[in-house]
Amino acid sequence: MIPIKDLPKISEAEWKIIKVLWRNSPLTSSEIIDALKKETSWSPKTIHTLISRLVKKEAIGVKKESRLNSFFPLVTEDECKRVETKSFLEKVYSGSVKMLLANFIKDEKLSQNEIEELKLILEEKKDS
Repeated sequence: MIPIKDLPKISEAEWKIIKVLWRNSPLTSSEIIDALKKETSWSPKTIHTLISRLVKKEAIGVKKESRLNSFFPLVTEDECKRVETKSFLEKVYSGSVKMLLANFIKDEKLSQNEIEELKLILEEKKDS
């Protein structure tokens, strides 16, 4: 597992690109553009720029084959989610997991099953 400090920070737009690659890779830039046609109105140039940024951040790799480049993720979805969660926690709750959970639980309707699952998670955390 890569330490959080070493993982790249990925922008909201870049998330759309890397999600495509997590679902299916390697892909050429044309295949990424085709996959994003339905959910964005971005031009191919914009998508190429985002791909380049992700390569520069070392979030995705590139395999150069003759005239086509294919792209693949270098970081996992779980690793990126850890970075985003940590960033959100710091930005919004000053790093306080307690405040985050308290606000979440107050504002969300939880089923009995979800409450039991949360209790189990907390018990496991207590024992570790």
